[in-house]
This record gives sequence, structure tokens and C-alpha cells, in this order.
Amino acid sequence: MFVAAFEFEEDGRLYRCCVEGEPSARVGAWWWFDVSGDAQRYAPFHPEPGDTKNSVRARIVSYYNALLARRAMPPAPRRVPGRPPGQSAPFGTSSQAVVDAKGAPDEPTSAPSSDTDGEA
Repeated sequence: MFVAAFEFEEDGRLYRCCVEGEPSARVGAWWWFDVSGDAQRYAPFHPEPGDTKNSVRARIVSYYNALLARRAMPPAPRRVPGRPPGQSAPFGTSSQAVVDAKGAPDEPTSAPSSDTDGEA
């Protein structure tokens, strides 16, 4: 049995539902609905042979309530390109220069040469 377009009210929202697409093939047909106060239209599932107004209504309300719950959740953290947090750089690949107390980069120091032995 094919359910024609219908409207219903639930939790203060007006839902308008209809099947659009290729009804003869049923593969290209979808249940579309829109909700008062929401500019978006939704097509969450294909029509089923045993669809009734009550079964479609239950599926649509369940889908939309789950959608509202997902929207209310905080956004998932996004990974920033680069090294994962908490992972240090591999040994010997530090990109930071060693800086002395005066703010100038340290230069490698060498032992005093033996030809001067501190004599001036």
C-alpha cells in the first residue's frame, strides 16, 4: 500500500512528508520531509512496502530528534596538521637553537689550543 503525502504536528513542529523520485522503480524514491522553523529539507530513507502514516511518522520524528541531538553536541575536536599532541620530536631533530642568557645563539666552544696555553 502506498502512503500519499501527509502532514502532522509533533512537539509544536509541523512536519510535511511526501515520496519523491521514481515511484515505479522504488529504488529512486525517497521519503522527503520538511519541518516548520527549519529551512532544510530531508530525505532520510526509501519507502517501504508496509509503510503507514504512523510508521513513517515514527521514523521521521526519530530521525529528526536524533539530528537535533547531534546538532546540540559540541563539535568533535579536529586534528591539526603536524605532530600528534604529546609526541616529542625524534632525537637530533630539534628545530630550536640553544640561546644563551644574553639572547644570542650559542656557538660551539672548543678547548683552548695548546699553542697559546693562556699566555699573552
